[in-house]
Amino acid sequence: MNISHIRNNSDTLGIVASGLCLAHCLVTPFLFMAHTGTVILQDEHPSWWKSLDIIFLGLSFMAIRRSIKTTSKPKMKYAFWISWLLLFVIVINEKLSVFPLAEETIYIASLLLVVLHVYNLKYCQCEQKCCKN
Repeated sequence: MNISHIRNNSDTLGIVASGLCLAHCLVTPFLFMAHTGTVILQDEHPSWWKSLDIIFLGLSFMAIRRSIKTTSKPKMKYAFWISWLLLFVIVINEKLSVFPLAEETIYIASLLLVVLHVYNLKYCQCEQKCCKN
Protein backbone atom coordinates (compact mmCIF):
# COMPACT_ATOMS: atom_id res chain seq x y z
CA MET A 1 0.00 0.00 0.00
CA ASN A 2 1.52 3.31 -1.06
CA ILE A 3 0.86 6.88 0.08
CA SER A 4 -1.00 7.91 -3.10
CA HIS A 5 -3.45 5.02 -2.58
CA ILE A 6 -4.13 6.21 0.97
CA ARG A 7 -4.65 9.80 -0.18
CA ASN A 8 -6.95 8.79 -3.05
CA ASN A 9 -9.04 6.33 -1.05
CA SER A 10 -10.75 7.91 1.92
CA ASP A 11 -11.80 4.56 3.35
CA THR A 12 -8.19 3.40 3.45
CA LEU A 13 -7.27 6.67 5.16
CA GLY A 14 -10.13 6.11 7.61
CA ILE A 15 -9.01 2.57 8.33
CA VAL A 16 -5.42 3.67 8.91
CA ALA A 17 -6.39 6.71 11.03
CA SER A 18 -8.95 4.82 13.13
CA GLY A 19 -6.63 1.84 13.46
CA LEU A 20 -3.78 4.06 14.64
CA CYS A 21 -6.17 5.77 17.03
CA LEU A 22 -7.17 2.38 18.41
CA ALA A 23 -3.52 1.32 18.73
CA HIS A 24 -2.72 4.66 20.42
CA CYS A 25 -5.52 4.08 22.93
CA LEU A 26 -4.47 0.49 23.59
CA VAL A 27 -0.76 1.24 23.99
CA THR A 28 -1.04 4.38 26.14
CA PRO A 29 -1.73 2.64 29.47
CA PHE A 30 1.21 0.29 28.99
CA LEU A 31 3.60 3.08 28.03
CA PHE A 32 2.71 5.10 31.10
CA MET A 33 2.92 2.08 33.37
CA ALA A 34 6.43 1.49 32.03
CA HIS A 35 7.18 5.19 32.38
CA THR A 36 6.26 5.17 36.09
CA GLY A 37 9.26 2.96 36.73
CA THR A 38 11.50 5.87 35.78
CA VAL A 39 9.46 8.80 37.08
CA ILE A 40 7.47 7.98 40.22
CA LEU A 41 4.30 9.94 41.05
CA GLN A 42 4.52 12.22 38.05
CA ASP A 43 1.22 12.45 36.14
CA GLU A 44 2.54 14.40 33.17
CA HIS A 45 2.05 12.93 29.72
CA PRO A 46 4.11 14.34 26.85
CA SER A 47 2.20 17.05 25.02
CA TRP A 48 2.92 15.48 21.62
CA TRP A 49 1.30 12.23 22.82
CA LYS A 50 -1.82 14.09 24.01
CA SER A 51 -2.13 15.89 20.68
CA LEU A 52 -2.33 12.59 18.77
CA ASP A 53 -5.99 12.29 19.83
CA ILE A 54 -6.84 15.53 18.06
CA ILE A 55 -4.78 14.60 15.00
CA PHE A 56 -6.60 11.26 14.70
CA LEU A 57 -9.95 13.02 15.07
CA GLY A 58 -9.00 15.40 12.27
CA LEU A 59 -7.85 12.61 9.96
CA SER A 60 -10.99 10.62 10.70
CA PHE A 61 -13.14 13.67 9.99
CA MET A 62 -11.49 14.19 6.59
CA ALA A 63 -11.76 10.50 5.71
CA ILE A 64 -15.46 10.39 6.61
CA ARG A 65 -16.20 13.57 4.67
CA ARG A 66 -14.67 12.02 1.57
CA SER A 67 -16.17 8.55 2.15
CA ILE A 68 -19.74 9.76 2.40
CA LYS A 69 -19.43 11.31 -1.06
CA THR A 70 -18.77 7.93 -2.66
CA THR A 71 -20.83 5.52 -0.58
CA SER A 72 -23.75 3.86 -2.31
CA LYS A 73 -25.77 3.40 0.89
CA PRO A 74 -27.30 6.50 2.47
CA LYS A 75 -27.45 4.86 5.91
CA MET A 76 -23.66 4.65 5.90
CA LYS A 77 -23.49 8.45 6.01
CA TYR A 78 -25.41 8.48 9.27
CA ALA A 79 -23.40 5.57 10.68
CA PHE A 80 -20.12 7.36 9.89
CA TRP A 81 -21.16 10.66 11.45
CA ILE A 82 -22.71 9.09 14.54
CA SER A 83 -19.57 7.00 15.10
CA TRP A 84 -17.30 10.00 14.61
CA LEU A 85 -19.42 12.13 16.93
CA LEU A 86 -19.23 9.38 19.55
CA LEU A 87 -15.44 9.30 19.23
CA PHE A 88 -15.30 13.11 19.38
CA VAL A 89 -17.38 13.24 22.57
CA ILE A 90 -15.26 10.54 24.20
CA VAL A 91 -11.98 12.28 23.34
CA ILE A 92 -13.22 15.71 24.46
CA ASN A 93 -14.61 14.19 27.65
CA GLU A 94 -11.25 12.55 28.28
CA LYS A 95 -9.52 15.93 27.92
CA LEU A 96 -12.03 17.91 30.03
CA SER A 97 -13.33 15.21 32.43
CA VAL A 98 -16.94 16.37 32.10
CA PHE A 99 -18.51 13.08 33.19
CA PRO A 100 -17.13 9.69 34.25
CA LEU A 101 -16.79 7.31 31.33
CA ALA A 102 -15.24 3.87 31.09
CA GLU A 103 -11.88 3.80 29.33
CA GLU A 104 -13.08 1.02 27.05
CA THR A 105 -15.64 3.22 25.29
CA ILE A 106 -12.92 4.81 23.17
CA TYR A 107 -11.90 1.35 21.93
CA ILE A 108 -15.45 0.65 20.83
CA ALA A 109 -15.77 3.96 18.97
CA SER A 110 -12.40 3.56 17.21
CA LEU A 111 -13.10 -0.03 16.26
CA LEU A 112 -16.55 0.92 14.99
CA LEU A 113 -15.01 3.47 12.63
CA VAL A 114 -12.51 0.88 11.35
CA VAL A 115 -15.33 -1.61 10.72
CA LEU A 116 -17.48 1.00 8.97
CA HIS A 117 -14.63 2.01 6.65
CA VAL A 118 -13.84 -1.63 5.84
CA TYR A 119 -17.52 -2.35 5.17
CA ASN A 120 -17.86 0.79 3.04
CA LEU A 121 -14.73 -0.05 1.06
CA LYS A 122 -15.88 -3.60 0.41
CA TYR A 123 -19.65 -3.27 -0.10
CA CYS A 124 -20.66 0.36 -0.62
CA GLN A 125 -18.56 1.74 -3.43
CA CYS A 126 -20.76 3.19 -6.14
CA GLU A 127 -19.93 3.44 -9.81
CA GLN A 128 -18.14 6.61 -10.88
CA LYS A 129 -21.19 7.81 -12.85
CA CYS A 130 -23.50 7.77 -9.81
CA CYS A 131 -21.17 9.43 -7.33
CA LYS A 132 -21.64 13.06 -6.43
CA ASN A 133 -18.21 14.62 -5.96
